[in-house]
Amino acid sequence: MYLNTGYLNHSHMDFKDKSRPLIIGSCGTYRLSRHPKLPTYRPRGRLDYQIIYITAGCGHFHFDNVNNETIVPAGNIVLYRPKELQKYEYYGEDKTEVYWIHFTGSNVKNILRQYGFPDKERVFQVGTSNEYEQIFKRIIIELQRCQDNYEEMLVLLLRHLLISFHRELTREHILKNEYLDHEMDNAVTFFSENYNQNINIDDYAASRGMSVSWFIRNFKKYTGSTPMQFIVGIRINNAQMLLETTTYSINEISKIVGYDNQLYFSRLFHKLKGYSPREYRKLRNKF
Repeated sequence: MYLNTGYLNHSHMDFKDKSRPLIIGSCGTYRLSRHPKLPTYRPRGRLDYQIIYITAGCGHFHFDNVNNETIVPAGNIVLYRPKELQKYEYYGEDKTEVYWIHFTGSNVKNILRQYGFPDKERVFQVGTSNEYEQIFKRIIIELQRCQDNYEEMLVLLLRHLLISFHRELTREHILKNEYLDHEMDNAVTFFSENYNQNINIDDYAASRGMSVSWFIRNFKKYTGSTPMQFIVGIRINNAQMLLETTTYSINEISKIVGYDNQLYFSRLFHKLKGYSPREYRKLRNKF
């Protein structure tokens, strides 16, 4: 096992200090290869905050309850707040490599919020990056060498790290939103152009590599209606236009907008418009 650590004032005791907005207490790295297991168990947590960055392998974490296990893979950080149960293990067979940092201060909660870390969340996907590792290594060296103004440098380096994490979190959010917008735009276009065909929502979702429930949920968020409600709305609105502007029979209009069963079409039209197709046409012809 390889490890390298640095501690403020060479003290291994965790502490709470509100004399300054942000204070770094310690930082280090572990790399397991042949060592079978490295466990940590702090039932009452610590007085300070801790960030664990998993750069290789994975960590086995037990949040809130020692019997629960969450496997957190490389490319994620785990954020512990003061007095939270800390129980986690690293295993040599996973080839786990982690960096960690402890910090305290009077404004930590607001600083974390500023950089995109909500109060209730613990695991954040930030990806793997050599930039993160270089910042951690510089923090360790600053703690070990204690050069002039090193405590101020430590704060700057931690902020640099948090900003880098935040940029990645924001980038992932934007990419996810772009993907979602693209998929929903495609669905709206497809349904609008093929509304009078026999569209199977399950088949459409599968063709785009999406689960049906995920697709329906996000389509409704995007448009305000489910996919089938959206399709029916287009059918009925176009039927309404045909009733107003053409002399097609009710049966012909029913088929044009995608319904082979005129009776079903008429009932649906009445449900959505408050009139049967025949009543609606008579009403419009009076004007």
